[in-house]
Amino acid sequence: MLSSSNAITPAGYERFRKYLQKESGISLSDNKQYLVASRLGKILERENYTKLESLVDALERGGRSSKLREEIINAMTTNETLWFRDAHPFKILKEVVLPQCDKRPLRIWSAASSTGQEPYSISMVIDEFKQARPGVLKPGEKIIATDICTNILKHAKQAEYDSLAIARGLSPENQKRYFDKVTDAVWKVKPNVSARVEFKHLNLIDSFSSLGKFDVIFCRNVLIYFTAETKLDILTRMHASLNPGGYLFLGGSEALSGLSSLFEIVQCHPGIVYRAK
Repeated sequence: MLSSSNAITPAGYERFRKYLQKESGISLSDNKQYLVASRLGKILERENYTKLESLVDALERGGRSSKLREEIINAMTTNETLWFRDAHPFKILKEVVLPQCDKRPLRIWSAASSTGQEPYSISMVIDEFKQARPGVLKPGEKIIATDICTNILKHAKQAEYDSLAIARGLSPENQKRYFDKVTDAVWKVKPNVSARVEFKHLNLIDSFSSLGKFDVIFCRNVLIYFTAETKLDILTRMHASLNPGGYLFLGGSEALSGLSSLFEIVQCHPGIVYRAK
C-alpha cells in the first residue's frame, strides 16, 4: 500500500489538488492526503509511480480523453446514496411540485445521480402520483440522470441492486411493487420505472446546455465538494436550465447564497425547495 509520507509530498499534493479541481470541480481541503493515499495507492503502485507528482505529470500529458484521467476521477468521486434519501424532498416533489407540472411533458434532471437510487426514486414518486391523480401529468415524463463517474453510470444503467443496497431506504412495499427478483441476492428495477430514466456522462463544471430545459432539478449533496465560486457558477447555469417557475432541490446541508435574484425559497414544513424566478 502507498505510504503517504513518502509519495505524497506537500508540493505533490498541492499540484494534484489543483488538477482535480480544474478537471472535475472537486475541491480537496488541506488535510485530505490520507484520502488521496487510500484511493490512489493501488493505481500509483500499478503504474510504478513513487511520487504523486509523477502521476500528475502523466495526467497532464494525457489530456482530457485519457483513460488514466477517467480512472483517477472515478477513484476520487464520492458515491454515497440510498433510496428516497432524506424523505422530505420526495414528499415535496409529490405533494407540492408535481401538481403544478401540467403544462407540458415533465422533465426532471438528477444531477450527480451516482448509482441510480435518486432518479429511480423520483420515477417511483411519479408513478405513485399518476396512480393517485390520473390525467394531471402529460404523457412522456423524462428523467435525465447524470454523473461524472463512468463506472457508477454503468452500474446505474443496469438497474440491478443487491440485497444490501435494496435495504438502504427502501420499504418492503416499494421493493415488492417496483422491483423484480433476479436471484436470491439481486433485484432489478421494473421496466415501467426504469424506462423514464436516461443516464448520461456529465461533468458539472462543463456546459450542460445541451440537456435542454427542465421543470425540476435535483442537485443534492454534491455542491459541498466544490468551491464557493464553482458552486455559484453551477447554480447560475442551472437556473438557466430551468423553465420559468421550475424547482431546484438541494441537499440538507446545502443552501443558496448570493442568488436571491434568481431563486425564491418555498417553505414546505418540513424542508424547503427553491423556485426559479
